[in-house]
Amino acid sequence: MTSPAVPSGTPVRAAARTALRWILGVFSAMLIIGVIAGLLIDGAAGLYGALLGVGIAVVFSITTVISIMLSADRDGGALAGIVLGMWLAKMIVLFGLLLVLRPHDFYNRPIFAVVLCVAVLAAAIIDAVAVQRARIPLTQPGPSSNS
Repeated sequence: MTSPAVPSGTPVRAAARTALRWILGVFSAMLIIGVIAGLLIDGAAGLYGALLGVGIAVVFSITTVISIMLSADRDGGALAGIVLGMWLAKMIVLFGLLLVLRPHDFYNRPIFAVVLCVAVLAAAIIDAVAVQRARIPLTQPGPSSNS
């Protein structure tokens, strides 16, 4: 006789939803600050640099959270494989995007780099805090041993 299984993905999904809410809030503020600073520093080129930096960071951060939410019911190895596979795919896309953007001068590169680096650091901190505060069980209840 087995006991009903506890949905293992629920705490992981809750942590991912928390991270998603924080990412959207922090990146919204970062977008406003980056756009204003970019415009003041270098006009339209600064604006485009800030928009590109925040835009890339938002898309990449949200895809990580979504991949965690979609794979939350799988075992730890599968979840890690999906998240790492998604990371590898994002790195390939990022390098391709950077190669495409390299010859263009419609955006301010330093503003783009600073905004992107700050956004990536913010996303990493948000993800770490969301996981740290989550109540994710390390074990799952097994069959009852009462005989």
